[in-house]
Amino acid sequence: MTFQIAIDGPAGAGKSTMAKILSKKLQAIYLDTGAMYRTCGLKAINNGIETKDEKALSEMIKNINITISFENNHQQIFLDGKNVNGLIRTPKVSVAASDVSAYKAVRLKMVEMQRDIAKVNNVVMDGRDIGTYVLPDANIKFFLVANINERAKRRFAEMKEKGMNPDMKSIIKDMEYRDKNDSSRDFAPLKQAKDAILIDTTNLNIEQVIKVMLEYINETQII
Repeated sequence: MTFQIAIDGPAGAGKSTMAKILSKKLQAIYLDTGAMYRTCGLKAINNGIETKDEKALSEMIKNINITISFENNHQQIFLDGKNVNGLIRTPKVSVAASDVSAYKAVRLKMVEMQRDIAKVNNVVMDGRDIGTYVLPDANIKFFLVANINERAKRRFAEMKEKGMNPDMKSIIKDMEYRDKNDSSRDFAPLKQAKDAILIDTTNLNIEQVIKVMLEYINETQII
């Protein structure tokens, strides 16, 4: 019998970091749903489609070719046959991802793919609506938060590590935009599921957050 762990929260709260570590510890697949929306945003950019044009995006999503593979538990995402893992982490694509994810047609397409993967695998899945919409019956749900200055510092460090030249003011501005966009969209907005465990990661290091999460997971006895 498979298990599902849902991790939601705003950008920079630590979702992906914790999900990757937990998936290794629990020998489960880590599914980065944000990367899927980023890939949709990249497709729109590449095709000159306005990321707030719902009609054009609805047509685009009908024929989008996104495939996902897992190599040593590392997710590889392909757009039209090309590995785009290295192309979807720019600020421009981040904003595009937030824009396109607001539309029902886009979310329905991505959710269909996400649920299909979760049906046949043990998964740790992170995003913004995993516990509320994608996997409402997940065995355990977490909602991670942190103040925006801390989240921006984390994103700044992450981008510097990748050889990029980030600007802190721009990062904060983009995060504020995404927070508002993700929380206010009509369909499957970012919000804490009623049965999700809230963890504020602002003043916790990675090891401390993982320790708290594993304690809750062990209590559920899903492993």
